[in-house]
Amino acid sequence: MAAPTLSRPAAPAEGRHAGRRRAGREDFGRALRRNLTAHGFLIGAVLCFTLFSWYPMVREFILAFQKNEDGETVWAGWSNLSYIVNDPAFWQAWRNTFAFTGLALLLGFAVPFAVAIVLNEFRHGRAYLRVLVYLPVMLPPVASVLLFKYFYDPGYGLFNRILETFGLPAQDWLQSGDTAMISVVIAATWMNMGAATLIYLAALQGIPGELYEAAELDGAGLFRKIWHVTIPQTRLILSLMLLMQIIATMQVFVEPFLLTGGAGPENSTLTVVQLIYQYAFTFNNYGSAAALGVVLMLVLAVFSAAFVRLDRGSED
Repeated sequence: MAAPTLSRPAAPAEGRHAGRRRAGREDFGRALRRNLTAHGFLIGAVLCFTLFSWYPMVREFILAFQKNEDGETVWAGWSNLSYIVNDPAFWQAWRNTFAFTGLALLLGFAVPFAVAIVLNEFRHGRAYLRVLVYLPVMLPPVASVLLFKYFYDPGYGLFNRILETFGLPAQDWLQSGDTAMISVVIAATWMNMGAATLIYLAALQGIPGELYEAAELDGAGLFRKIWHVTIPQTRLILSLMLLMQIIATMQVFVEPFLLTGGAGPENSTLTVVQLIYQYAFTFNNYGSAAALGVVLMLVLAVFSAAFVRLDRGSED
């Protein structure tokens, strides 16, 4: 006859739960110690982002509804927005900003893509050409602008010398309201096209060569290959760069500020960001400057949302 076995009494439920909680805390502690460095970098990044991005944004919204009276800050309601909308310079600045954006896209979006296509065809010296194209981006913006200011000089500037060589009349590039904006666009395109060109070149090098070989077998020429192979294969990066360039050109400030003093002849180069600068640092009207900044941000946000939605719709 087998001896009876003694069963151990079951541990109380409360003790089991306490053991699980202790084990869970120990596991969390080990994971925290293991990832302490990563958490430290993450917390630092969040704090920097909050301090330098979110706080100024929230402060700008608050400041847009305030004004300073006799050294005291009071709530102004919609008066700052009413002030900027009724300012004739407001509409002039928006017209100039849209004009700059349109001209900059004609040059700054198409030219880098065309240059990238040309560079992609080179088999030798491609690295040297990439450095040559990117060189203007590495120059300080002030130095680049001063260089173009010398080129645009009506007396001894390089551009007027070239026109005289071909028997064409000299131009008052920055002194005339008819040519000031296009002069700023040319300078801005030369200064910023290097980065876009390298991005496009990287996208082009990722296109399989078999697609071009198949297009050649079908009798496609250069332009048909670009239209039916290159553009569809780089559509994603083209859409992204278009959106980024529109947002960047809508916030142009450095080039017109340094080339034409900001407003230019007859306010022909006055942009929205330049008007914000004038409100804040020329007229000491920080409430109106913040209100115009909020308007610009909302316009860009609405445009970006609409652009992304339309782009997704075209993909579907």
